[in-house]
Amino acid sequence: MIKRGRIVAFFLIVLLLAGTIGTTIQGIAKDIRLGLDLQGGFEILYEVSPLEKGQELNRAVLEDTVELIDNRVNVLGISETNISIEGDDRIRVQLAGIDDQQKARELIATSADLSFRTIDDDPIRINDEPLSLELGEESNEVAPDSDEGEIFDGNDLVEGSAKQEFSQTTKQPLVTLEVKKAGDFAQVTEKVAALKQEDVPVPYPPNAMVIWMDYEEGDSYVEEMKKPEQERKFISAPLVGERLMTNTVQIEGSFTKEEASELANILNAGSLPVHMEELYSNSVGAQFGEEAMQQTVIAGAIGIALILLYMIVYYRLPGMVATVTLIVYIFLILRVFEWMNGVLTLPGIAALVLGVGMAVDANIITYERIKEELKTGKSAMSAFKAGNKQSLSTILDANITTLLAAIVLFSFGTSSVKGFATMLILSIVLSFITAVYGSRLLLGLWVQSKALNKKPGLFGVKQKDIQNIADGEELEPKVFGRTFDFVKHRNKFFGISVVLIVLGGAFLAFAGLNLGVDFTSGSRVQIQADEPIAIEEVEQDFEALGLPPKQVVASGDNGEIAVVRFDTVLEKDEIADVKAEIGTKYSSPDNVSTSVVSSIVGQELVKNALISVLIASIGIIIYVTIRFEIYFALTAIIALLHDAFFILALFSITQLEFDITIIAAILTIVGYSVNDTIVTFDRIRENLKKKKRVKTFNELAEIVNKSLMQTLARSINTVLTVIFAALMLFLLGASSITNFSFALVVGLFAGTYSSLFIAAQLWLVWRGSMIKKKPIKYEKKKRPQGPQV
Repeated sequence: MIKRGRIVAFFLIVLLLAGTIGTTIQGIAKDIRLGLDLQGGFEILYEVSPLEKGQELNRAVLEDTVELIDNRVNVLGISETNISIEGDDRIRVQLAGIDDQQKARELIATSADLSFRTIDDDPIRINDEPLSLELGEESNEVAPDSDEGEIFDGNDLVEGSAKQEFSQTTKQPLVTLEVKKAGDFAQVTEKVAALKQEDVPVPYPPNAMVIWMDYEEGDSYVEEMKKPEQERKFISAPLVGERLMTNTVQIEGSFTKEEASELANILNAGSLPVHMEELYSNSVGAQFGEEAMQQTVIAGAIGIALILLYMIVYYRLPGMVATVTLIVYIFLILRVFEWMNGVLTLPGIAALVLGVGMAVDANIITYERIKEELKTGKSAMSAFKAGNKQSLSTILDANITTLLAAIVLFSFGTSSVKGFATMLILSIVLSFITAVYGSRLLLGLWVQSKALNKKPGLFGVKQKDIQNIADGEELEPKVFGRTFDFVKHRNKFFGISVVLIVLGGAFLAFAGLNLGVDFTSGSRVQIQADEPIAIEEVEQDFEALGLPPKQVVASGDNGEIAVVRFDTVLEKDEIADVKAEIGTKYSSPDNVSTSVVSSIVGQELVKNALISVLIASIGIIIYVTIRFEIYFALTAIIALLHDAFFILALFSITQLEFDITIIAAILTIVGYSVNDTIVTFDRIRENLKKKKRVKTFNELAEIVNKSLMQTLARSINTVLTVIFAALMLFLLGASSITNFSFALVVGLFAGTYSSLFIAAQLWLVWRGSMIKKKPIKYEKKKRPQGPQV
């Protein structure tokens, strides 16, 4: 008799989940912080050095610097700010959704160190002997360039006293500051007023008090006066005709109200206690971010929809259950990510979509095992229990090896790669929870209701494929109604790989990789126009600015995007000119994105990439050795290096730009490849345990081929579902992750090929060569128990 209460419970759970997701998902999506690449903004990595000789650069100084930068950024009203200390001498600043990136850049990096100088650039000193404080009284004059006394500078002003006001006479905007001691300022003005032309041999009035912001050795008032007024570095140079006894300093110039207000804000925020030099910067135009967001979300939605549709068509009722748990899985990821206050980036969305494909794998492994048990003639209940029990260790091993790669990626990646790794780690953990526990709970309600008894078709199993359990015949694994002898053709597979490796190696040796600025240092500018861009015209525009590019490439669907490469690191002023001149010509400054990487950062990225692959490989070897044996571990590493090499070779052949996101793709494929290989190895180990003792190579070959056939359907279905996701990102996603998606697609095919035709067969040849001396013996061990339903 059918237990309808279980079916009712199933639908009630589904309705409860649907209600919860439907009423909260909009708020969650709204609260998730978007990265620079999804809404525009910029990121800068600064190297911090002492401002003065002998200054100690410790954690407290860095924290004070971060606080000062944060105060300055708050002036801009930016809500999504991330300022972090990295290592012992670096600060990373990320500002998302900002309109005037150049203004923010200047606001952050300006040291705000005020100095008062004469027109021949000497600092003005004040006496140890205080001057008379009453106007009209005689005083002893001291030459302004005397080495006696202390320099009058920003430290002699009252903190936070800067105000934007208007001149009483000209009505023009100006900035006022309060002096700590009126007598000190009286000495300064007295010295400047007393200067004669012969004291200052320059062709300008001698009694100008030049106010500098961040004066550097070599700066010159005379040289600055040759420039247009708006380009001069000093901020004001008022003439002083007499000694002034006042607590107020006025800074006048050709300020707009906004410029005067900004100057006041900078001064009030305080001067930075350190010197900061840019090592890396990445600027994304607002339109780039908005379009990238739309394209990638649409691509991801289509990819996920194809995955869900495929699961329903192929696995029937279990596929529908998987669809429910996958939707819950996506909801949980967004919920947890929002709780973590994580920043969602383009690679993060890619990891989420890819994670859906990988989450399906846990369901596929379980459902394939249930189908196998049904084909042996077992009841739905017996098949369900056996399938769950037998698949758990496989799922666990596969997820842990992928998790190792993701953790390494997080540890050594840059900010955007960390976002990808964070989402991938969440995907692995939550997919295990939803697929192992959620799917089994929901499917278990149907099984225990007895509504599925004698209805194998609801599991995607045909009646003709079911054997009579009483016959005692062993189930022969088939795919597409037939069997394949993979082991027989192993030398052909080895030969194909060797040929491809030789060809790939030749391309890498002679053509190399088209390394992006992430690795080579230099600059990258991306311009988006409303219509196709002429490459020759872009080259001429940059040459007119005195910035001849190394390479200009058209991109986008209709060539409306130009990607410009430089061997040199563009300075802040040069980036501002590019945005203002070229950005305005083709669309607007907001449609120009820039990336600047110093040689120091480029070398570190190369080092970290190599360390990442090395550590991931070592971690996987250790884990697989513990769970299986050293021969399984070493052949798994050979297979994953085989897959990583193919990605490198293909990028060498196509000469597509190889940037830091490709390293993320390679490490993802490393995890996926080992995942796929572990599933196959787990089945080999299971069949060896059933055999208990293997004495000959032919016996071992038979077991390996049988294991490959048993896992072939799972491998095909898993790679298809993940390919759906990666392919949609490649075809429809944002141009900035096209190469990333391409690497994933190639790697997924390579990973499936290596796990089926290289790893298992290589293990067979290696282990089989010593089988006469060292026969394989297995004692039966208890397997991990799955969740009880």
